[in-house]
Amino acid sequence: MDHYLTLRIIHGATAVLLLLGVIVHLLMLWKAGRGGDQAVLQRKLQRTRRLSLPLLAVIGLSLPVTGWWLAHLAGWPLGQFWLLASSVLFLALIPLVLLLAGRLAAWQAPGNATAARNAGIYAVLVLVVLIAITALMGAKPV
Repeated sequence: MDHYLTLRIIHGATAVLLLLGVIVHLLMLWKAGRGGDQAVLQRKLQRTRRLSLPLLAVIGLSLPVTGWWLAHLAGWPLGQFWLLASSVLFLALIPLVLLLAGRLAAWQAPGNATAARNAGIYAVLVLVVLIAITALMGAKPV
Protein backbone atom coordinates (compact mmCIF):
# COMPACT_ATOMS: atom_id res chain seq x y z
CA MET A 1 0.00 0.00 0.00
CA ASP A 2 1.18 3.50 -0.79
CA HIS A 3 2.53 5.54 2.13
CA TYR A 4 0.23 8.45 1.31
CA LEU A 5 -2.87 6.26 1.36
CA THR A 6 -1.81 4.58 4.60
CA LEU A 7 -1.21 7.92 6.28
CA ARG A 8 -4.50 9.25 4.95
CA ILE A 9 -6.41 6.26 6.37
CA ILE A 10 -4.68 6.60 9.75
CA HIS A 11 -5.34 10.35 9.82
CA GLY A 12 -9.01 9.91 8.96
CA ALA A 13 -9.54 7.10 11.46
CA THR A 14 -7.84 9.14 14.17
CA ALA A 15 -10.05 12.16 13.45
CA VAL A 16 -13.19 10.02 13.62
CA LEU A 17 -11.96 8.37 16.83
CA LEU A 18 -11.35 11.77 18.43
CA LEU A 19 -14.78 13.12 17.48
CA LEU A 20 -16.56 9.98 18.64
CA GLY A 21 -14.57 9.94 21.88
CA VAL A 22 -15.54 13.51 22.70
CA ILE A 23 -19.20 12.88 21.85
CA VAL A 24 -19.35 9.66 23.90
CA HIS A 25 -17.73 11.29 26.93
CA LEU A 26 -19.99 14.32 26.66
CA LEU A 27 -23.08 12.11 26.63
CA MET A 28 -21.74 9.78 29.31
CA LEU A 29 -20.99 12.58 31.75
CA TRP A 30 -24.24 14.38 30.98
CA LYS A 31 -26.21 11.20 31.65
CA ALA A 32 -24.28 10.49 34.86
CA GLY A 33 -24.80 14.06 36.03
CA ARG A 34 -28.53 13.88 35.38
CA GLY A 35 -28.81 10.47 37.07
CA GLY A 36 -28.23 11.86 40.52
CA ASP A 37 -25.93 9.08 41.81
CA GLN A 38 -22.82 10.94 42.98
CA ALA A 39 -20.70 7.79 43.33
CA VAL A 40 -21.22 6.88 39.66
CA LEU A 41 -20.59 10.46 38.58
CA GLN A 42 -17.38 10.69 40.62
CA ARG A 43 -16.11 7.40 39.20
CA LYS A 44 -16.82 8.50 35.62
CA LEU A 45 -15.26 11.92 36.17
CA GLN A 46 -12.14 10.34 37.64
CA ARG A 47 -11.86 7.86 34.75
CA THR A 48 -12.38 10.64 32.23
CA ARG A 49 -9.78 12.91 33.80
CA ARG A 50 -7.13 10.25 34.39
CA LEU A 51 -7.42 8.04 31.31
CA SER A 52 -9.62 9.42 28.57
CA LEU A 53 -8.61 13.07 28.54
CA PRO A 54 -4.86 12.35 28.17
CA LEU A 55 -5.53 9.74 25.47
CA LEU A 56 -7.81 12.10 23.56
CA ALA A 57 -5.17 14.84 23.91
CA VAL A 58 -2.46 12.60 22.41
CA ILE A 59 -4.79 11.67 19.56
CA GLY A 60 -5.67 15.33 19.04
CA LEU A 61 -2.04 16.42 19.06
CA SER A 62 -1.14 13.80 16.44
CA LEU A 63 -3.69 15.14 13.97
CA PRO A 64 -1.87 18.37 12.97
CA VAL A 65 1.37 16.45 12.49
CA THR A 66 -0.16 13.85 10.21
CA GLY A 67 -2.29 16.51 8.49
CA TRP A 68 0.67 18.71 7.65
CA TRP A 69 2.59 15.64 6.54
CA LEU A 70 -0.29 14.71 4.22
CA ALA A 71 -0.38 18.26 2.85
CA HIS A 72 3.36 18.05 2.21
CA LEU A 73 3.07 14.69 0.46
CA ALA A 74 0.17 15.96 -1.68
CA GLY A 75 2.14 19.06 -2.64
CA TRP A 76 -0.34 21.55 -1.21
CA PRO A 77 1.16 24.82 0.00
CA LEU A 78 0.72 25.34 3.72
CA GLY A 79 -0.48 28.90 3.10
CA GLN A 80 -3.90 27.86 1.84
CA PHE A 81 -6.84 29.35 3.70
CA TRP A 82 -8.33 26.05 4.88
CA LEU A 83 -5.01 24.91 6.33
CA LEU A 84 -4.37 28.23 8.05
CA ALA A 85 -7.94 28.43 9.39
CA SER A 86 -7.80 24.91 10.77
CA SER A 87 -4.43 25.66 12.38
CA VAL A 88 -5.87 28.76 14.07
CA LEU A 89 -8.89 26.76 15.22
CA PHE A 90 -6.55 24.10 16.60
CA LEU A 91 -4.67 26.78 18.53
CA ALA A 92 -8.02 27.95 19.94
CA LEU A 93 -8.85 24.35 20.83
CA ILE A 94 -5.86 23.93 23.15
CA PRO A 95 -6.97 26.47 25.79
CA LEU A 96 -10.55 25.20 25.54
CA VAL A 97 -9.38 21.68 26.37
CA LEU A 98 -7.29 22.98 29.28
CA LEU A 99 -10.28 24.94 30.58
CA LEU A 100 -12.44 21.84 30.20
CA ALA A 101 -9.94 19.79 32.19
CA GLY A 102 -10.01 22.41 34.95
CA ARG A 103 -13.81 22.45 35.03
CA LEU A 104 -13.91 18.66 35.20
CA ALA A 105 -11.59 18.80 38.21
CA ALA A 106 -13.81 21.43 39.82
CA TRP A 107 -16.89 19.33 39.05
CA GLN A 108 -15.29 16.38 40.79
CA ALA A 109 -14.93 18.46 43.98
CA PRO A 110 -18.01 18.07 46.17
CA GLY A 111 -20.57 20.86 46.29
CA ASN A 112 -19.63 22.66 43.08
CA ALA A 113 -22.83 22.83 41.03
CA THR A 114 -21.77 25.58 38.60
CA ALA A 115 -18.73 23.60 37.47
CA ALA A 116 -21.00 21.05 35.80
CA ARG A 117 -22.66 23.73 33.68
CA ASN A 118 -19.31 25.32 32.80
CA ALA A 119 -17.81 21.93 31.94
CA GLY A 120 -20.75 21.27 29.63
CA ILE A 121 -20.29 24.63 27.91
CA TYR A 122 -16.57 24.00 27.38
CA ALA A 123 -17.25 20.45 26.14
CA VAL A 124 -19.77 21.71 23.59
CA LEU A 125 -17.31 24.42 22.46
CA VAL A 126 -14.58 21.79 22.06
CA LEU A 127 -16.97 19.67 20.01
CA VAL A 128 -17.96 22.62 17.80
CA VAL A 129 -14.33 23.54 17.13
CA LEU A 130 -13.47 19.91 16.34
CA ILE A 131 -16.38 19.70 13.90
CA ALA A 132 -15.29 22.97 12.27
CA ILE A 133 -11.73 21.68 11.86
CA THR A 134 -13.02 18.39 10.47
CA ALA A 135 -15.30 20.25 8.03
CA LEU A 136 -12.38 22.36 6.81
CA MET A 137 -10.22 19.28 6.39
CA GLY A 138 -12.94 17.35 4.60
CA ALA A 139 -14.08 20.13 2.27
CA LYS A 140 -10.63 21.49 1.46
CA PRO A 141 -11.99 24.72 -0.07
CA VAL A 142 -9.23 25.91 -2.37
